[in-house]
Amino acid sequence: MDPTNSIERFEIAGKALGEARHRNREDGFAIIVEGPRDKAALLRLGFEGPIEVVNRGWGMDRFTAYLYETYGTRTSDRKSTMTLLMDWDRTGGKLQANLRRRLESFDVLIDEDLRKVLMKTLKPETRVVESLGGLVGALAPHMEIEATLRQEEKV
Repeated sequence: MDPTNSIERFEIAGKALGEARHRNREDGFAIIVEGPRDKAALLRLGFEGPIEVVNRGWGMDRFTAYLYETYGTRTSDRKSTMTLLMDWDRTGGKLQANLRRRLESFDVLIDEDLRKVLMKTLKPETRVVESLGGLVGALAPHMEIEATLRQEEKV
């Protein structure tokens, strides 16, 4: 991937977001974000399934137990039931690591691929999830391509 090629980077990010949106809508795959603005950005990108906000006034122990009780440890086909999508700045990284450690102590399988892809592809443009809402025009066409390809596979 050429870091100067924004079209290629947005395509990769859009495909990853499209796949996560599909799992979120169809499988109840939970997206865990830091705050309400992050959730609003994902809603703008068409996410309709469960989106959980860390900063809701609960302590981390209570929030971790809630995620474990609500989503379990993994799906029946041994896939993760949630992804952690904290900002890719220092604070988000610390929160991501803290929450991952707590959830793994409950044997919860966590998918962190979406965050890794967004960190690599969108770092020049943004370091925060809430800014994804402003990139809808660049990301949405690539997210829709994923949905179209999936529909064609079903036929």
